[in-house]
Amino acid sequence: MSITIDQISKTFGRFQALKDVSLEIPEGKLTALLGPSGSGKTTLLRIIAGLESSDSGRILFGGDDVSNLHVRDRNIGFVFQHYALFRHLTVAENIAFGLESLPRKQRPTKSEIRQRVAKLLEMIQLPQLADRYPAQLSGGQKQRVALARALATQPRILLLDEPFGALDAKVRKDLRRWLRALHDEFHFTSIFVTHDQEEALELSDQVVVMSQGQVEQVNEPTDLYARPESRFVFDFLGHVNVISGLVKNHKLVQGDAWVSLPGQKSDQEAQLYLRPHEVHLARAPAIHARLPLRIEAISLIGSEVRIELVPVGWNSDEIWEVGMSHNEFARHNPSRGELWYAVPDIGHLFVADSAQPRSVDWAYTTAANASNM
Repeated sequence: MSITIDQISKTFGRFQALKDVSLEIPEGKLTALLGPSGSGKTTLLRIIAGLESSDSGRILFGGDDVSNLHVRDRNIGFVFQHYALFRHLTVAENIAFGLESLPRKQRPTKSEIRQRVAKLLEMIQLPQLADRYPAQLSGGQKQRVALARALATQPRILLLDEPFGALDAKVRKDLRRWLRALHDEFHFTSIFVTHDQEEALELSDQVVVMSQGQVEQVNEPTDLYARPESRFVFDFLGHVNVISGLVKNHKLVQGDAWVSLPGQKSDQEAQLYLRPHEVHLARAPAIHARLPLRIEAISLIGSEVRIELVPVGWNSDEIWEVGMSHNEFARHNPSRGELWYAVPDIGHLFVADSAQPRSVDWAYTTAANASNM
């Protein structure tokens, strides 16, 4: 079941939570609404569910306008951040609650309800906990029960509001994998709200980045990370290294630092954004850049060594991060306090008040120049 969000707006008093939001949610896909607190993502989810009404605009399920349809008639499953399980009911009774609350004509028989609950308990891998109460469960087990309860009525759409926000890191990661596998098996249309960039990029088929009640960008996770279309998306989606300055003689200059920008007009204020994996470190400046940095910290945990650096002779609002393979680290043995130079391979240039960046590929330019020599 596809979802169309057509020019939805919502205000709470003087605060405008959503501003003419339009969006397509593909059928059978897992979509993340990603953004900081106050971006409007939870409000939009609740409007889709029918738990909030919009001031204007429409919500369509599979082409049918459901904007004025009551929440109980939308056939959606909703998973809350803090589970919302009934403390006085057992696990099995919590899962069965939605089925037993259906109108008599739609309600399965008691035997059918028992069979469906047993199947869902197997699906969430908790059949042995059917007679326990929520207080006797771990956070991860409670979240699985909440998900089973949402799926019990066989909804057309599954909505999840920060489903893993109350869990510790390891349980959260395990549940993400489990939900992804479950989604791939059943292919229900799902939307989940999160402020966790890693969670959105790892779990979803499509990411919707929101800011101040508007959609900033919609894309598949790999394309979104590789090609952000605004400063906000760059700043919000993972760490980014930034140098700001003035373009002079085809170079972005700030203090003792500069980066070559072939073809760029002079006398323009500009910002160059560089992802950690788009930069490498060298003992000396490169032919196309001079970015001196001092090593502040080194983290050996993970698949690569993360090196944090601060500018020398120029300024940056954030500490720079550059990744280095463990083999490369062992070969060069960089130490805290040493002076190194950042060498950009690919960059993203924002000039003055430009909304979208211009891509710069020094690796390609260098190779092309070498082949012409």
